[in-house]
Amino acid sequence: MAIPQPNYDYDIDRLVRAYKDAVQAIYHELDRIDLANISRANSAAALIEVTKILASLNEESAAWVAENIPKAVRDGVLAALVSLDVKDAENVVKFNRINKELVEAVVADTQADLLAVTKNVERRVRTAVRQVTAESMRANLTKGINGRKTINADILTGLKKKLGDSVNTGIVDAAGRRWKPETYVDMVVRTKTAEARRESAINEAISRRAYYGVISRHGATDACAKWEGKIVKLVREAPGDYPFIGEISRRELFHPHCKHLVTPLRDPKLMAE
Repeated sequence: MAIPQPNYDYDIDRLVRAYKDAVQAIYHELDRIDLANISRANSAAALIEVTKILASLNEESAAWVAENIPKAVRDGVLAALVSLDVKDAENVVKFNRINKELVEAVVADTQADLLAVTKNVERRVRTAVRQVTAESMRANLTKGINGRKTINADILTGLKKKLGDSVNTGIVDAAGRRWKPETYVDMVVRTKTAEARRESAINEAISRRAYYGVISRHGATDACAKWEGKIVKLVREAPGDYPFIGEISRRELFHPHCKHLVTPLRDPKLMAE
């Protein structure tokens, strides 16, 4: 049986689409606000709708994670069984204790990352709506007019842009980079599913006393390229002059969006042959 190479694009695209749809729904809700005749009640009503949209999105993303992370872990276990020539691999796949814990950890981490996106969007939208409401009311008062559409076009354009920008940035990462919600979500779930598959394969291999692995090849052009086809140790104590996988810098291998996998190997000499 060939080592299975699952593709998660369809499932990931489905989740990313949910975030795109939610962002569009929030844009639509904010666009309905009459900025020239705004009131605290209007802005509060808009924020209630935004909260509902994000709550629904959180439920959908949590369900997605609960379904797809265990699937990726299972794929990793199956890949390890096949690479180690375990008979009837499809029917003997099961999670050992460490892989059960892996599922729980990756599910929790992924849900936390996705929740951070919606929390950040909600915080930024609330802040923008409060600021825009105050600016609009001040602009009307400055002109000596209360409650009529008298704000000039430049001010209205600026207020609308401020509302739109509040939705556009889903999260700011540790490096200070600003991500659109759907772009960040795509990166997170691709990275987490790859991590789940890779780590579960390593766990299964070690449990079956296979202490080496081979880094996959896919023609990388970044820092990962030098690791393609290399043999690594899965445990530090394994004999041989091979790098330990746990000491490889994440800037060189297994970085966000990294496609590389590890194929377990019992004897590195077999690879050389």
